[in-house]
Amino acid sequence: MPSASNRFEAKDFIETREGLMFAVVDAKTEHGRVLCFLRYAKTDSGWLKMSTDAANRLLAASHADYFYYSERLDAPVHAVPVQRISAHHQPKQRLQTILSTQPNHPVEADLVQLGGLLRKNGLNLGQLGITGSTLVGLQNAASDIDLVCFNRAVFHRCRTLVRELIHSTHLHPLRTQDWQESYHRRSCALSFDEYLWHEQRKHNKALVNGRKFDLSLVEPTPQQETGNYKKKGPITLQCRVVDDGNAFAYPAEWLVDHQQIKSVVSFTATYTGQAFSGELIAVSGTLEESPKGLRVVVGSSREAPGEYIKVVHAHPD
Repeated sequence: MPSASNRFEAKDFIETREGLMFAVVDAKTEHGRVLCFLRYAKTDSGWLKMSTDAANRLLAASHADYFYYSERLDAPVHAVPVQRISAHHQPKQRLQTILSTQPNHPVEADLVQLGGLLRKNGLNLGQLGITGSTLVGLQNAASDIDLVCFNRAVFHRCRTLVRELIHSTHLHPLRTQDWQESYHRRSCALSFDEYLWHEQRKHNKALVNGRKFDLSLVEPTPQQETGNYKKKGPITLQCRVVDDGNAFAYPAEWLVDHQQIKSVVSFTATYTGQAFSGELIAVSGTLEESPKGLRVVVGSSREAPGEYIKVVHAHPD
């Protein structure tokens, strides 16, 4: 089992001696704590995947010391002191382990096949990792493959390859039922048709052997602080995107043309890659202020109820 290190990135998982498994959500540690969210809890019958509400209830009842108020984010979060981490699971290491051994699980076999396709087409797999349930060996036969990329150029090359491999039928597009399942898991504030329109142009999801996979981008984050954010309340507005360079980053960010607001930021995967430069967007989220100025945050919780980013006027193809 991997040992804990002093460097943590979003999409890593950390484990505690009490049998709790958290997904890291922020690369910056605060007062010796790793900001994260509880994903699994060990029970007598094995590891149990936790919904957002169940995770909060469990911690409130039995592990309240893992609740933490982040002054930097001006929000309550889950956070684990570094010294209480018993295992640190890292996506790059786990992917290389799977690729170098004979897969003994259907998800791992499909992952190896997908990796082979990408490598054959010139992609550097050294910049990829695997997160989600497969990172910690808790996948089941129906699990998705959650690829993560740690290099922006490689990430966008992979998006292009996904599109090309679908065209050549080496991979397949998601079926209507796959999109519907994804939509219902997200519980987002868009209609299904709106969700589908935005998703299908991102080219970061496909099927390998009928199994859904998706690709996300996480770039190493500098550890220096950039100031605290103060929440100013809910806001709904329309604005035009002037820079989409970080649209697929974590968190996703769009610079916008607005008199007071500098950017729109999203911490939820639902809205990653949601809009491109030149497009007019409608946004509902939370207004925040920092020394850098005002921004709107969409996704202050995983499901982000009532919050959204949607394109009002698309950029012409």
